[in-house]
Amino acid sequence: MALPLLEYKPSSQNHRVKSFGIADQNENTPYIYRIEDVSSYTDIQNIIWAAYRQVFSEHEILKFNRQVTLESQLKTGAISVRDFIRGLAKSEAFYRLVVSVNNNYRLVDITLKRLLGRSSYNKEEEIAWSIVIGTKGFGGFVDAILDSEEYNQAFGENTVPYQRKRLADRPHNLVTPRYGEDFQEKVGTVQTDWRFTLEKFYTRKFQEKRLAEGDPRKFADLAAAINPSGNYAQRISSFDIDYLAAVPYRGGNRR
Repeated sequence: MALPLLEYKPSSQNHRVKSFGIADQNENTPYIYRIEDVSSYTDIQNIIWAAYRQVFSEHEILKFNRQVTLESQLKTGAISVRDFIRGLAKSEAFYRLVVSVNNNYRLVDITLKRLLGRSSYNKEEEIAWSIVIGTKGFGGFVDAILDSEEYNQAFGENTVPYQRKRLADRPHNLVTPRYGEDFQEKVGTVQTDWRFTLEKFYTRKFQEKRLAEGDPRKFADLAAAINPSGNYAQRISSFDIDYLAAVPYRGGNRR
């Protein structure tokens, strides 16, 4: 039995405001892509690439990340924009680039930015959705987001998600998934930092890791810590030895 979504509330009143009207319209105002506005092949291509930019982020749009089957289904009207977004979020490419490199809390925040166009309200919301990931898996989490009332009211069936309210970190879809603090020391581009280069090639710790098991050099520190007392050879001349006294003698007088 799946656990119900925990209740949470926005931590700021700004989250409740849909728009500030003219004050929100500037050079950063997102263009809204809708199926209803499509009148040519170019328009449908623009919707497809807008969806890629929103879900995968611009710096992750590569040829081998494309979902050709989903694109074909959207072009023929077999699926809606919502289902196209669902397919992108559940693709192997998205799992490899975003899901597998984050813990559940940060994954919730990134997914909300990509699919709902907003960051998480607070830690309570991250915890609530992370429980959904733990019980239903990431695919169930995506379904819960795309089938939610919030998504339905904001985008419906035929609108590509966009950043609805810019409170900070804009644009949301450019948040790099591999920069979580718990991931920086393990994998990702941050390992090209000069600190890792020095550790890899010059530090004693790394050099010892490369030694084979049983190599005496691995135990150099242990041997030095014992601090044994030396047993050095004595400097004795042969003229200092009394050979006659050292030879065993059985009774009688020595001659």
